[in-house]
Amino acid sequence: MAGTRLDAIDRKILAELQADGRMTNVELAKRVGISAPPCLRRVRTLEESGFIKGYHAQVDSRELGFEVQVFASVGLVSQAESDLSAFEAKCQDWPLVRECHMLNGEVDFILKCVAPDLSTFQSFLTGQLTAADNVASVKTSLVIRGAKDEPGVPFDILEERLSRSA
Repeated sequence: MAGTRLDAIDRKILAELQADGRMTNVELAKRVGISAPPCLRRVRTLEESGFIKGYHAQVDSRELGFEVQVFASVGLVSQAESDLSAFEAKCQDWPLVRECHMLNGEVDFILKCVAPDLSTFQSFLTGQLTAADNVASVKTSLVIRGAKDEPGVPFDILEERLSRSA
């Protein structure tokens, strides 16, 4: 299991930072029960090892004028690795695409897109996404409202699994 490479303190550090990435190192150290210098060393190691990929603010897209959120299921003509990689690279260039995940099953990719309005999304859909090389089909679902948007992972489940296997 991947989580076993970390000890309980490392997992607690990750859980605390996931909940509040803006807290000071002194506050983080207090919450995990160690002093500040080793806490900072552990955070740096977690960053360097790739467990912490970055820090960011969770912004409200609708408050910023991005009223439209769409999930697009994309089927490709070919699933050759070069074609999959080319599509993933294309998604990196499209600002409206906020997430891109390759799937196993009926569709090849699911994209999470945001746009200020429906006409902007429609222009992207017809002018870029469906026009892209190797795209065979696109099915879209407009988000009416979100009920949950929880970033990260459920550390309590990880701790439960680890305690059962110990």
